[in-house]
Amino acid sequence: MRIALGIEYVGTAFCGWQTQHHARTVQNCLETALSKVADHPISTFCAGRTDTGVHALGQVIHFETAVDRNLKAWTLGTNYYLPKDISVLWVKIVDEQFHARFSALQRHYNYLIINRPTRPAVLRELATWEYRPLAVAQMQMGAHYLIGTHDFTSYRSTACQAPNPVRTLTKISVSRRGENLIISVSANAFLHHMVRNIAGVLMAIGRGEHSPEWALEVLKARDRTVGGMTAPAAGLYLMGVDYPNFSSLSDPPPW
Repeated sequence: MRIALGIEYVGTAFCGWQTQHHARTVQNCLETALSKVADHPISTFCAGRTDTGVHALGQVIHFETAVDRNLKAWTLGTNYYLPKDISVLWVKIVDEQFHARFSALQRHYNYLIINRPTRPAVLRELATWEYRPLAVAQMQMGAHYLIGTHDFTSYRSTACQAPNPVRTLTKISVSRRGENLIISVSANAFLHHMVRNIAGVLMAIGRGEHSPEWALEVLKARDRTVGGMTAPAAGLYLMGVDYPNFSSLSDPPPW
């Protein structure tokens, strides 16, 4: 039986998603909890491997088991064994062709910026703080140049191991809700640090350090060194994943 789970987590205290022998990761904690419910070792596969400090509201994973449990048992039982910074949101039985990563049609990320003169306390590890005013209209103009299918070499980490830097960005928007600014990005797939590098470029444009056209200049350069700083991990959220028969996209958070 193949089972898919939707999970959310606060990434602050994790060294990313992927299992590491001597570090606390989301995958380690989740597989430990699932194995206790199943009473046998469970291996999981995720839609997107988040980095250290990155959060998720709509991560999707799948695993296989021969154990017969009802969906409520998988949900409540797994949550019972999970630490408080991870929670199972839903459980779904899927067919054998489903794969959390390879069946995904589109992934959605939000990048949250608190834009005010004083540093945040409550959301200090859940958002990025920018004390200088950000011009949303200028950022949106810059973002528009990135929509479509492009070589995103300039927007990926120099350590990215993906063999092909071409990705299709289907949506990118910049909006403000009071002192909170949200960059929403959707694509068929993402490169390592791609959203954080996009956020770094757009924030520089928003501060008036570059014109909106700079986002296109960076894209065309196909050179990471021209792209400026990588925005901090704390502001990044995996919001949801689209599949042929359903979507895990969560409701917008109350920011």
